[in-house]
Amino acid sequence: MLVTGTNTAKPWNDQSVLTKLSVAGTVCYVLWGCLHLFAAYAVYRVGSALDPGMVRGRVLQDSWNLLFFGLTGITVAVTLNIRNNAWGYWINLGVLALADTGLILFVLIPGYMPLWPGLAGPVLWVAGWVLTTLAYRRAPPRATSIASRA
Repeated sequence: MLVTGTNTAKPWNDQSVLTKLSVAGTVCYVLWGCLHLFAAYAVYRVGSALDPGMVRGRVLQDSWNLLFFGLTGITVAVTLNIRNNAWGYWINLGVLALADTGLILFVLIPGYMPLWPGLAGPVLWVAGWVLTTLAYRRAPPRATSIASRA
């Protein structure tokens, strides 16, 4: 169902409301993404120093994954989360949760990385999630069309 208000039709779930909370959540997600871009480069440098073989390939694949987790988080944040869009909310919640859950389970819990700065990513993820949740829940009611009221 589409709602028409001005000259453009918008999906019913596009709140398109810029708030302080949605901007703060976006900032957290962008910082999370930048942290992952930095981590991708660091892991790439480690992988490049390894002898050719399966271990090198897997480490370089990890670098690739970190790169695209970071780019996805940033892109969704600046295009959707900032406008308090429901699709952006769920995409970044899912993608960032998957990325950081792996870090927590396979790197931090076994002790392969110190808790600080290891928890920097999860802290930014949770902060972004809390802020975007508050922004989404406090957004003004969505506009509805006359046809949807019938």
